[in-house]
Amino acid sequence: MIKVDNLSFSFPQKELYTNISFTLEEAQHCAFIGTSGNGKSTLIDILMDPEKYLFEGKLEIDPTCKIGYVSQFSQLDNTSETTVFEYIGEHFIKIENEITAICTEMETSSDIESLLEKYQVALDAFDAIGGADYESNINKKLNLANLTKLKDLKVSALSGGEFKLIQVMKEMLSSPDVMIMDEPDVFLDFENLNALKNLINSHKGILLVVTHNRYLLNHCFNKIIHLENKELQEFDGRYIDYNFSLLQTKIEMQEIAVAEQEEIERYDSVIDNLRAVATYNSEASRGRALKARVRFQERLEARRIKAPFVEIKQPTISFDMEKEMEDTTVVNVSNYSVSFDELLLDDVNFEIKSTDKVAIIGPNGTGKTTLLRDIFKNNNDSIQINADAKVAYLSQNQGEVLNDSNTILEEFMDAGVKTYDEARSHLSNYGFEGEIVNQKIGSLSGGEKNLLQLAKVATSKADVLLLDEPTSHLDTYTQIALEKAIQDYKGAIIMISHDFYSVVNGMDYVLIIDDKKIRTMRMKKFKQKIYASHFDKNYLENEQNKKSVEMKIELALKDTDFESAKGLVDELEELIKLL
Repeated sequence: MIKVDNLSFSFPQKELYTNISFTLEEAQHCAFIGTSGNGKSTLIDILMDPEKYLFEGKLEIDPTCKIGYVSQFSQLDNTSETTVFEYIGEHFIKIENEITAICTEMETSSDIESLLEKYQVALDAFDAIGGADYESNINKKLNLANLTKLKDLKVSALSGGEFKLIQVMKEMLSSPDVMIMDEPDVFLDFENLNALKNLINSHKGILLVVTHNRYLLNHCFNKIIHLENKELQEFDGRYIDYNFSLLQTKIEMQEIAVAEQEEIERYDSVIDNLRAVATYNSEASRGRALKARVRFQERLEARRIKAPFVEIKQPTISFDMEKEMEDTTVVNVSNYSVSFDELLLDDVNFEIKSTDKVAIIGPNGTGKTTLLRDIFKNNNDSIQINADAKVAYLSQNQGEVLNDSNTILEEFMDAGVKTYDEARSHLSNYGFEGEIVNQKIGSLSGGEKNLLQLAKVATSKADVLLLDEPTSHLDTYTQIALEKAIQDYKGAIIMISHDFYSVVNGMDYVLIIDDKKIRTMRMKKFKQKIYASHFDKNYLENEQNKKSVEMKIELALKDTDFESAKGLVDELEELIKLL
């Protein structure tokens, strides 16, 4: 249906792709992955409007191919009086009304022949999009996403996550040949994320989905397209199998690299000896032997395997503190309430100790972000912050913290970094190196902006971190690096997140929003609650066993114990079959 062949494209300040190729074919549900800023969204823009871009290579799209699209930046219309059902069925209802109007006109018009022609055209268009069953199909989609209760609600009353799902349904019901979605999971709570999973898995056409969400990646796709360092590779199979394939390749490459390094060192020693002899013995034969050895070494270096998809550099995220605080309360919330058009939170009470790592969990639109922002501003009588505590804030509204008109370097100098060299050194840990530090923040991808926010939080050396959806837009490699930084941090964290993996891998307990109240839930009970609703019975145990074996493999590779690593790979393969 779509074929990309040797496509290359660059912006004036950055080369994105070099001779990349892939195909999208019938029945493929394809996850489009890669580190932030590598050009995934730009490639989608090229597919959607190829005439707009000056690229090299071939892009073949069947002229009859209909493409559906859901953007990562869709905005809810707060003034819309359209109901959810009317919004989803807009195209069907428009043609249906047109058919009704033609029939009404026929009752009084003398020009029946032209009206019959218009009627037939409208009827054919209605049939072509499955109009006869559109009401039933809308109801089925709403039921699949567990959103039937929203059917008669005004679109303006939806949360951002609910509106995203409604958009997905609307595009799917238009029966596109290829459905493209750019990070449709961003900011979805776990219930809505599960609904999105159901919608993706029920779709019969071709799907291309940009996502970094590990839950969706593990449960939705039968093909992976991975874009990294200007190159691209395709993998037919599940994401979990793709990662297993990468791990196998990594072991093979490291074993070859160690053997080659030993060979190179042996030849270095031989060359050094030949050079030493050549200084006092200038026989031509010895010179030729030296040149031959050098050429062999050069060939050995040249054939070293390069793997942009195996050895991906993770950012070095680290949250340090100027000094560790005593075991004391750093945040106290007492009788807190918040409302907009309606009461969202009422009589909320909790306290955070100096080393607590806590996730606030609740559906979209229940006041989580407002609560976190009020803690940061510290101007609400119901919130008390320890006078000795320094607080840093990461916002899901990136413009609240970052100035789009600043360059990356200017942003850090404005934040109080003392010297340009210090700013450059710090930013390099987060992957912002070379000329990119002079790039305007407004030109960065969503993932790059969130990574930049993390870099700013790290410079604060704060005692309390307030993180609102920190994993949104981040690639999976950065998510894992963030989890490690959270685990290593010695201060307090309050985090809003719908990313199940980040919560269970980094938090001590959760604060659950339930009926406008907040109650504390132990992590063990939270895991049981989520797994009981969304996972198979033994999934948690198998997932934990898989992670344990992967860690053993990493340790074996560090010790260059390749035989142990290969044995563990067999064990890992059996666990993956269970998942």
